[in-house]
Parts: sequence; C-alpha cells; structure tokens
Amino acid sequence: MTTAPSATPSLPLSGYGSGSYPEMDVTLLLDIVDKDAVNDVPVDEKEALIQSGQRHYSDMLTLEDAPSAAHEALYQEALAAGGERMATDIAHLAHTLHHLFAAEANAQTPLILISLVRAGLPVGVLLQRALSDASADYALPSIHYGMSIIRDRGLDANALAQILAQHQGSKLVFVDGWTGKGAIYGELARSLAPYNTDTHPHFAAIFHQGAGVVPLLTLADPAGVAWLSASDDDWLIPSGLLNSTVSGLVSRSLYTAPETGLHRAVMYDNLMAHDHSLAFIEHVDALRPASSEALHVLPTYQRPRYSTAAIVNAIATEQQIDNLNRIKPTIAEATRAILRRDPEQVLLASAEHPDTKLLRYLCIEKNISMHIAGTDILPYQAITIIKARATE
Repeated sequence: MTTAPSATPSLPLSGYGSGSYPEMDVTLLLDIVDKDAVNDVPVDEKEALIQSGQRHYSDMLTLEDAPSAAHEALYQEALAAGGERMATDIAHLAHTLHHLFAAEANAQTPLILISLVRAGLPVGVLLQRALSDASADYALPSIHYGMSIIRDRGLDANALAQILAQHQGSKLVFVDGWTGKGAIYGELARSLAPYNTDTHPHFAAIFHQGAGVVPLLTLADPAGVAWLSASDDDWLIPSGLLNSTVSGLVSRSLYTAPETGLHRAVMYDNLMAHDHSLAFIEHVDALRPASSEALHVLPTYQRPRYSTAAIVNAIATEQQIDNLNRIKPTIAEATRAILRRDPEQVLLASAEHPDTKLLRYLCIEKNISMHIAGTDILPYQAITIIKARATE
C-alpha cells in the first residue's frame, strides 16, 4: 500500500555531505571517513590480494595522488573537445525524463535521481542542474542522491531504505556514467530483485517501467544494458579521465556490512587545489541547450541487450582469461584501470584515435604494451587487460 504524499514539498535527507559539490547539487549517502583511517595499500599488493581471493577490492584503497601536469592538460583538451556533446546529451536525457515523468513528478513527489558513486556523480549533478533549470522546457521537480554500489556486494541497502522511507510516492532512477561489460547493471538488478513483485510496497517506486525493468540511466551504453542512455558510443567522456578531482573529491566506495552502517568513502581534501568538480559542472551546464526545439525523446529498453558480450568472451577465450573482471573495456574504464590497477596490456581499435590520446600517453609513461585490435573490438575504442597474478 502506497502512502499518500504529504502537503509539504519533499526535501532531501539531512545530515549528509555533498563532497566538493554545492548542497543543492547532491546529497551523498556515504559514511565519509578520514583518509588516515584507511590503509593505503600499494597497487601491486592490492592486485595480488584481489586475484588470490584473500581480500575483496572494496575492502582496500590505494589513496590518490594529484594528476600530473600532462594528465591535467589532456583532461582540459578532452573537455574542450567533448563538453558540448556532453551538454547536449544531458539535455536529451533531461528532455526524455520530462516526457516520461512530467505527469507524476511534483514538489511533493519529485523524481529521485540516484547516482552510483563515483562515475555516476558528474552525470547526476548535470542532470539535476538541467531538471532544476526553471528556464528550460524540460524542468522537472527532482532530488539527487549519491549512493554506493559494489561489484559482488551490491547496492547499499541502508541508503536505499532511507530514500524509500523519505520519498514515498516518488519514482527512482539510477544514474551511471557509462557501461563497460554490464557488470554494474547485473549488480543493480540483483540488489533490486526483492522489490520486483507488485505486492511489495516499494515496487512502483523502483519498477515503474514494468516488472523487471531496472531504471538505469547512463550517458553512454556500449554494453547495451541501460534502460535509457544518450548513446551506445565509446567516446571520450571528459569526466572519465579523472578520478576524485572531477567527482566531488570522494574516493570510490568501501564496503560496510549492512548491520554496521552505510558504505564508506574517503574525502580527498588534500586535493582541493586540483579539484575540477564544480568547474566541470559549470562549464558543461553553461553549454546545455535549454530549449527542447532541437531535442528528441530517446528510446528506452525493457530488457538488456548485452550488445558486446561476444567481444568480451572472445577476448577471454583468445587470451585464456578465466576472470572477466580482468577485462576493462571502454576508454574511461581502460584509463582508470591504468591509473588504479596493474595492467598487462591495452587493446586499441585504432593507433591514432583522438579519444585515446591520454590512454596512449599513460601507456608510454608506464611502459604498458599496446596492441591494435582493429574492428574486432568495436564499438569499444580501448580495452585494458589487468595482469594475472598467482593465486597461491
């Protein structure tokens, strides 16, 4: 049974931070801990512990350093090249959300955007800005949260329970930056499965597109698993080239058992001088078209297509890779794997594609071998293969 909305506007949960974003942009449902309270595990040691099964990746963190000057310059180049496309994609997504939810969303029951920390945060903030723009044709009452999801361990159940209790009558949409293999979609679907029955009191909040339809929105969806996406291209999304310094200065999330509390994250306040989070949002948002005249409603999908599963499986077979987690497709994931993991090699669709410039620079800098795979890996422009470790 659904509780009738109150007469007062629905407000976001209080008592939580927003990272380096303004409070109006997002509420982060995370337990922010001091970085000194987290073990700084070197990449080599972390990789060995993960692949041997001794530790889960979400139990450890390698603390971030500031990006190099060359990395910063390549990020700025990507922003100049891709900022307008990202702004237009955000406008199309906002226009589509308005088309889908305008009849239901209001001050009492706003649309709830839930960004998956971290890659979803810049996209979610930009969507919140777009939907909050009173001058835009697609303005829509909405509230934006950031929430942790961890591979093999799922969505933060405590954070989701708080949102469902606070915003009864509202519809929820989950936001991520892009899809690689579709692993996070699968994790989200498993986490939401208990709600997937029309007798559940929160069924309509989550499965508002129909039974089994997980409302995952992404900027780009090469894997073909999102319910709604601006494109299925693997392109140079500017926010995919940096880590915390374009994601509110928060780390990737760390697991906390449900009986203990919310998933944790570190705030990299020591990187404030290098933070682009707000500047990135303001730059892209300023490029966003406010009129719907040139926009169209994007298609939505009732079930995942897993468009690139055959490509990933072929690579695994060819390279005798048993653990698909060692394969990191898309420009963004391939780049992040080089920065955070211990890569063996990088596969490229083209030797000189402009969107892989930073990736190629990092490979040269870190002496990582590159192989031109050509059309065999399209639509992916890049795939990083993580180095195998002994399981002893």
